[in-house]
Formats: sequence, C-alpha cells, structure tokens
Amino acid sequence: MASLMTVRGDPTTGRTTTSWSNGLPASRSQVVDFVGCSYLGLDNHPAIIAGAIEAIEVHRSLQWSHARTRLNFDPLGELEDILSGIFCARVLAFSSGMLANLGAMPILASGQLTGGSKPLVVFDQSAQISLAYHKPVVAAETRVETIGHNDIDALEGLCRDNSVVVYVCDGVCSAGGYSPIKELRQLQERYGLFLYIDDSHGISIFGDRGEGFARPQFPHVLGERTIISASLSKGFGASGGVLMLGAADHEELFRRHSLPYAASMAPNLAAIGAAIASCKIHRSAELGQRQRRLKQRIDLFDRRVATAEQCNSFPIRTIAIGSETNAIAIAKGLLDCGFYTSVAVFPTPGMARIRVCITAEHEVRDIERLCDGILQKTTETTGKPYPLR
Repeated sequence: MASLMTVRGDPTTGRTTTSWSNGLPASRSQVVDFVGCSYLGLDNHPAIIAGAIEAIEVHRSLQWSHARTRLNFDPLGELEDILSGIFCARVLAFSSGMLANLGAMPILASGQLTGGSKPLVVFDQSAQISLAYHKPVVAAETRVETIGHNDIDALEGLCRDNSVVVYVCDGVCSAGGYSPIKELRQLQERYGLFLYIDDSHGISIFGDRGEGFARPQFPHVLGERTIISASLSKGFGASGGVLMLGAADHEELFRRHSLPYAASMAPNLAAIGAAIASCKIHRSAELGQRQRRLKQRIDLFDRRVATAEQCNSFPIRTIAIGSETNAIAIAKGLLDCGFYTSVAVFPTPGMARIRVCITAEHEVRDIERLCDGILQKTTETTGKPYPLR
C-alpha cells in the first residue's frame, strides 16, 4: 500500500503526470492520473490560471490577515454575488470545503437553525471525512446518531421519534453512488427534516450552470431547512468551498458566528480570481461541451468494465475485488503500467475496491488501455476473470 500513497509528481498535459518513486527525480515516470477529482478538467484551464494571476497582480496582495467581520477583499464579495446567482441561494465562500462544513456544524448542533431546539443530528454512515470528522464537535452539543448508507427507513423512524432531526450526507458519494434526494425531500415535507448535503463531487458536472446534483432537485428558493455545502476545488476547477443557504437570517447568523468564516480564513486572492474565472466558464457554452465530453468517457468505460455504478451518470467507478491484498496488488500492477488508481478498503473489511475517477480530459485511448489493464491484472492476480464472483 505504501507504494500507492503520497506519490509525488508534476502535472504535464491533460491527465498525465510525472511521478517520482520514493521522491527521487531520477526514478520519475509518466502516469495517467485516475485519482484526481477535476472531473471537467478545469484545474489547468488557461483562463482559470490567468484569473488567479491577474487577481494578485491587480490588487498587489495574496492574503489579507483580517477577520471578515472587519475588512474583506472587494473581489470576494463579487465572487459570492456571482455564485449566489449560479446556485440560486445565499452563498458564503470559505477557503476550503472542510472549513465550510466546520463552520456549519457547531451552528447546526446549537439549535439556532431549528427554532432554538437542539436537534438529533443523524450522519449517513458513508458521509465523507469532511463531514464525519466533525461528529465530536456536534456530539459535544447535542445527540448524534449514525445510520446505514441511504437507509431511508431508519431515518424516517428517527424522524417519527424525535421532534427535530438534522440529516447529514453527501449528494454524490466520494466512493461512488449518490443520496436519494427525492425521498429525503419527502421526509422533509412530512416531518420538517433539516437536510445538510455536501455536494462537492456533484458541483459543475450537472446542471446548465453547473449547479450540481443536489441543488436542482430543490425549489428555486432553497428554503430554511436545507443547506448545501460544496468544494470549488473539484469539478469547479478553482479553490475553496461554499455554503448555499436559503434564508436571510441564516446568512446573517453565519456571517457573524461561523468561526471559519468570521475569522481570518477567507479564500486568498489567487483562489478568488480563479473562482471568478471559473464562474465565467460556468455561464458559457463551454461548460455543456465539457459535461458532454465527460459523459462520453464514462459511457466508454462502462462498455468495457462492469461496476455497481454502471447505471448512473457520475464519474466515480469502483472495481469490486474483495481481498485488500489483491486490490493493492492490482492497483500496483496498474501503476506499473502507467495508470494511477486508488484502493478503498474502508469501512468494510474484505470488500476492497479499486476507485477510478474519470474526467473530461482523459484521452479515449487511455481509458481503453486502463480498461484492458483492469481486466488483465484482475485475472493475473486472482486467477479469475473480472467481474469476480
């Protein structure tokens, strides 16, 4: 596993990276990156890079060490206004998605968003680390429960037995799959369920303006019982994180009392300039072109390799192997062939998977060669043809 972790490298063109084994430049080789989350290939877009550089050059600064309750970069206000228009919500920008979630969790637990009553906060078992990491913070204020992935029946039972419930989950899951937003909204309408959804892996790849997977499934006005968080560092191709709020009083509350927002943790000027440039792409025809290109590459992969995610339109695919030892050996074999994938062994022992992230920037020939490699290395390692039975 060590040979697959913390690999050093330099990006070259598209999804190709020069990697350094053991950190030694003399051992560098070319690999195609299938672990990155820049699903539309915007992370090295010339306009986004130029936006970051221009923002620094124009304002002659990188970071203001001011609390945002005092002084703010004017371009940061411009960015929040533009994002509010794209997402049809009251958007607050943070320097990362992790900090956006950190800024929200204590306020959720306090009951300030639920009429002064401290809620039962329910986490989906598969919620990504940027959500699950904050459980102790929430538990210090109120009761916390964790339920099985997408277990709507268990969630409804908790809604029946508790007057105020908050549910925390991902929109698009980092290990493949997605949350049943339609069913969650039905529980919201029936019981007043408060939804906190991190859609970091859905932003940009869905929606006419890249609104994401979750946001289009809610009314034009988001409402006071839903918060959507997201990263601007994945499909969006820039840097930072956001909270989408649906109520003016919630916005005021967060601006004053969310510590990562109010303290000196604002996005720096390079991040702001990059994000504004990405917004321009999101409001142009290029976004749709890249979304279609991504879908074509997902379809190509699905025609060659069967996965549990084959019926969905998300860019994350997982190759079910089972044995952790075999999964690591297969991923190492793929790396030796020039394809960098990752191994997922958590949370269930004996159900290891190889995780593949497909992007619009992957060349067709590289996806075809990766698929050939997966089928070949799986057979060589396990002695059985893929898919394993």
